[in-house]
Amino acid sequence: MIDDQNNNCAHCPDGIGLKHPLYNDDLFWVVCDVHPLTEGHILIIPKAHISTMGSLSDEAFEKYTELYEKVKLFIKTCYGEVGIFEHGVIGQTVFHAHTHFLPFNFNTNKIIPDEKALSKISSLDEMKNEFIQKQKYLFFENKNQKWLVNTSLGYPRFFRDIFGRLLGSEERSNWKTAMNNKELMLEFEKDILALKEKWNKYTFNNI
Repeated sequence: MIDDQNNNCAHCPDGIGLKHPLYNDDLFWVVCDVHPLTEGHILIIPKAHISTMGSLSDEAFEKYTELYEKVKLFIKTCYGEVGIFEHGVIGQTVFHAHTHFLPFNFNTNKIIPDEKALSKISSLDEMKNEFIQKQKYLFFENKNQKWLVNTSLGYPRFFRDIFGRLLGSEERSNWKTAMNNKELMLEFEKDILALKEKWNKYTFNNI
């Protein structure tokens, strides 16, 4: 699941998805989502043009796990509860791996009402193993519990649509149409500025 860098990719260098960086190292960018579902919406994006976090090398996955916990802690500290999701090649609309982190305080049964569609996991390693075995997954974390979702449920923007609906931000879910909404783009810029201010005050030197 590794491709050559795509110059049209929103998450490759000079791509629109990297417009508002918060942090970067040799392997990853941490950025503000340019079309946030709510203030505080952050992405972790690998610098390698790969389709899913599950295909990261062991070394890169270890670093990803560290960043995952630190971004999660930032949102919990500055915003309260946090929701996290990755489509993992199912439901992607940008075909370059990225994990979403955002302030979110709803019960898990609001995200996926059908318990039979859920598989509880205890670590990100289990998510990676799911990819190794099946080459696909739908992953989210809520209330400090990690879950895999039956991939047969997946469709483009699967989690964005669900989280956006619960947050009352359905008009933000489809980032492609949101790009053409000038008023909405102004709201995005305000949310991104507020997030950056909180990030800078929090100080991420320990990352």
